[in-house]
Amino acid sequence: MSTSTTGSGRPPITHWVLHVDLDQFIAAVEVLRHPELAGLPVVVGGDGDPTKRGVVATASYEARAFGVGSGMPMRIAARKCPDAVFLPADHAAYDAASAEVMATLRAVRWGGREVVVEVLGWDEAFLAAGPEPEDGGEDDTTDPREVAERVRAAVLAATGLHCSVGIGDNKLRAKMATELGKPRGTGWLTEGNWFEVMGERPTRALWGIGSKTAKKLAALGIDTVSQLAASDVRVLAAELGPTMGPWYHRLGRGVDTSPVSAAPWVPRAHGRETTFQNDLDDWAEVVQAVRDLTVRVVADIDKEGRPAARVGIKVRYKPFFTTSRSLTLPAPSNDPVVLADAAASLLDRVERDRPVRLLGVRLEMVEPSGGY
Repeated sequence: MSTSTTGSGRPPITHWVLHVDLDQFIAAVEVLRHPELAGLPVVVGGDGDPTKRGVVATASYEARAFGVGSGMPMRIAARKCPDAVFLPADHAAYDAASAEVMATLRAVRWGGREVVVEVLGWDEAFLAAGPEPEDGGEDDTTDPREVAERVRAAVLAATGLHCSVGIGDNKLRAKMATELGKPRGTGWLTEGNWFEVMGERPTRALWGIGSKTAKKLAALGIDTVSQLAASDVRVLAAELGPTMGPWYHRLGRGVDTSPVSAAPWVPRAHGRETTFQNDLDDWAEVVQAVRDLTVRVVADIDKEGRPAARVGIKVRYKPFFTTSRSLTLPAPSNDPVVLADAAASLLDRVERDRPVRLLGVRLEMVEPSGGY
């Protein structure tokens, strides 16, 4: 087990956030279902056949040692680790395991208080102490390190799954701290040790900065977290936008004021993609495939009870060039014919000179009555 608690002692902070992240979650669930796979390189993705097109959903640590990672084409994963065990994704099993984990987290007590759990996905959540109990009684410690250890032990006992926990004085730092404790450990990041730990790391290491943004920052002479924190926010606003520029500046300083909230996540859109085992070069088939995908996504938004306001498509050509197009509807709709017509019309705005290997359709819904 690895434990990272950079910094001396516990700073005088009254508001703590934990970030709980299940280690190799999907692979770990499969190993629990198939104990004979323990210690073997396991790759989960597609229908489990690495000779077909598909991408890796997750890989066990043993497979990662060979360079296999999430999002990698299954065929490449098979070349990197030919002795891996390849399994199909089983979403129902992961849903059930995740639900058990989140129920375990919600049962945790922190200083005599119930906890607030903000679910981020199958395998991660934020956790913070809830309101003070009315009787003011304290029946447990408020030390976040001890709470983190109890969380890890409780999840393991209830589900057989290991997790890592990040401790921070806000959500951003807690999220970043988790990586310091992986696997099966506890990481620690606060205002006091932020630059000591993160300062010389590349901006790409920050939660919320991807490779494209990192390249834009590098073009401005900003390569590290410290450089981002010390940059001129006016330059960032001018180059990256009046909203995103200042936000990236706050990321560099580790600043995050968003609360841990148990409110259920409300999706803005639903989408589906399909990768064809054989490239489509007949555009009548492409059009029909887009229509069929749209009907499936309409079923998804119908469950939300909100019509679509915007339609988008994604087209990936052979060998791997991707383009996307979108449009705003004249009026919101959940009519499958109207939405399929709109999605198909977007194909008139893409090139038709190459075979198609992947198609995607995305329907962005109107805002809920209370907003997001």
